[in-house]
Amino acid sequence: MIEITTSENKKVYFASDQHLGAPTPEKSFPREKKFVAWLNEVKKDAEAIFLLGDLFDFWFEYETVVPKGFVRVLGKLAEIRDSGIPIYFFVGNHDLWMKDYFQKELNIPVYHSPQKFLINNKIFFIGHGDGLGPEDKGYKRMKKVFTFPLFKWMFKWLHPDLGVKLGQYMSVKNKMISGEEDAKFLGEENEWLVQYCKRKLESEHYDYFVFGHRHLPLEIKLQKNSTYINLGDWINYYTFGAFDTTSFKLTEFN
Repeated sequence: MIEITTSENKKVYFASDQHLGAPTPEKSFPREKKFVAWLNEVKKDAEAIFLLGDLFDFWFEYETVVPKGFVRVLGKLAEIRDSGIPIYFFVGNHDLWMKDYFQKELNIPVYHSPQKFLINNKIFFIGHGDGLGPEDKGYKRMKKVFTFPLFKWMFKWLHPDLGVKLGQYMSVKNKMISGEEDAKFLGEENEWLVQYCKRKLESEHYDYFVFGHRHLPLEIKLQKNSTYINLGDWINYYTFGAFDTTSFKLTEFN
């Protein structure tokens, strides 16, 4: 378990679901600029930054090729990381085909499953959130196909011009992949991630569960000292999380 202790007047920041590139690079460009502006703002007092997946609406790493574009956000992440601020990246369901590009080029670790962190003596369980909890069976079946080694091996033999265009088309059109069809509060008893967190608490205590994927900013008290946070997205809400020495706050970036 990685431990993070914030210095005086420092914060740990969280953001998720930027979906850069969707629905087109041209329409996505203002959102990319806004996200870069947010990175510029938070780097002033960031102890660490967590990006919880779906930064890109589609991402596939060939052996020598990555998708074109996103120069501003990649450059800003490199700048922040080079300044000494740790950045932690969790793959989402749109960028689950990440391999080692972020690690090698940006020195940013990439996680493919939720992880525990100890931040200012508070236990965090952090991840993107896709495929967790009961139900969501259609997506779970689809994820098994997408992550099956033979499928990934076959896909990489498509020419990048064809493979990336196909992946982008599927990401925009398939709402089950994007999770956007569920972007309404379903009630605590029907929120799959809430049910997942409650089950986790039966065996171990966590102060905060922090996820993305739902495209809906949520803060739900699970127990007296345990809270579920969903970070929302950068399509409709432009929300992010900030944790200082004692408390977590969801905020809209204007």
